[in-house]
Amino acid sequence: MAALVVSRASAAGHLLRPPSGGIWRSLGTSAAGLQRKAQAESPKAEGVFPVTMIPGDGVGPELMHSVKEVFKAAAVPVQFDEHHLSEVQNMASEEILDKILGSMNNSRVAIIGKIHTPMEYKGELASYDMRLRRKLDLFANVVHVNSLPGYKTRHNNLDLVIIREQTEGEYSSLEHESSKGVIECMKIITRAKSQRIAKFAFDFATKKGRSKVTAVHKANIMKLGDGLFLRCCEEVSELYPKIKFDTMIIDNCCMQLVQNPYQFDVLVMPNLYGNIIDNLAAGLVGGAGVVPGESYSAEYAVFEMGARHPFAQAVGRNIANPTAMLLSSANMLRHLNLEHHSTLISDAVRKVIKVGKVRTWDMGGYSTTSDFVKSVIDHLHPHYGA
Repeated sequence: MAALVVSRASAAGHLLRPPSGGIWRSLGTSAAGLQRKAQAESPKAEGVFPVTMIPGDGVGPELMHSVKEVFKAAAVPVQFDEHHLSEVQNMASEEILDKILGSMNNSRVAIIGKIHTPMEYKGELASYDMRLRRKLDLFANVVHVNSLPGYKTRHNNLDLVIIREQTEGEYSSLEHESSKGVIECMKIITRAKSQRIAKFAFDFATKKGRSKVTAVHKANIMKLGDGLFLRCCEEVSELYPKIKFDTMIIDNCCMQLVQNPYQFDVLVMPNLYGNIIDNLAAGLVGGAGVVPGESYSAEYAVFEMGARHPFAQAVGRNIANPTAMLLSSANMLRHLNLEHHSTLISDAVRKVIKVGKVRTWDMGGYSTTSDFVKSVIDHLHPHYGA
């Protein structure tokens, strides 16, 4: 049995106020505003930028090593403040979490690997990864699913963006056993956070020159919870007449993504649906190893892999694909206004894939992680290390 908790900030039939109204000022910072605020609080371009690094679990530390090697070769003016947070390696505590938060208060920007969440219940429902994201209020997760030239998949030339609300929904860590053998798991949907993520999606579409936003939901079954999310998206869409808006039920969305993903541009959805769609869409263009991701709050930006997978079976084997993490690091540099270094690295990664001589096993090749990184560095500077 599941209980659904829905917060309503206004009565049914509440009229949408114009953009100048107080409610819209309180919705949170727009996609463009979030970046401008973080950039304004960052050091000047002529100095060294502090960046918080959390390697995470699985192949995370190996991928972070790849980022460091490429940054060194590209002479990127970034200084990493590295912290290790892991529940599976007994490196998780409130003290470590506080140190990370202190580092983030200084840097405002982080690059992180997958922090694995054990399935065993040990008295605390919220994982350290979830707690970190809540403390930073990382409400918007953005995954750009983009085909890589030179690497053919079932669907080529894909270019779509998945925006996921990730501070409530099914991941609210509110579960209890109401009676023996009966678990209640609460899904939290609020008007304020639904409006906030909807506004973020439309602001993102406007800034990036995109033409359509699709709200993904299950309001036909969860009439109150997903119904509220859907209504909020519809209300916000009225403020953006130049952006086409449509809706789609989550199960149909999964099928449509596999059959005809070209119909989508920007998709916005609640927490659990976004987690599933991120992974499904990543599989369309090559898998978890090639899709970068990022998460935003009003003050912080965190860069990571789009499909969060620890790839534990590859640990220590030097076979993990560093593409997603390197592209994510390039996006981080663009966020820091280091456009030259960002373009240098992303172009080098894409050239390696386009040439096709160096491919990790997940892309059908036999090259190692080290081989891939060396090839990226060679494309940065043809005579580097010679």
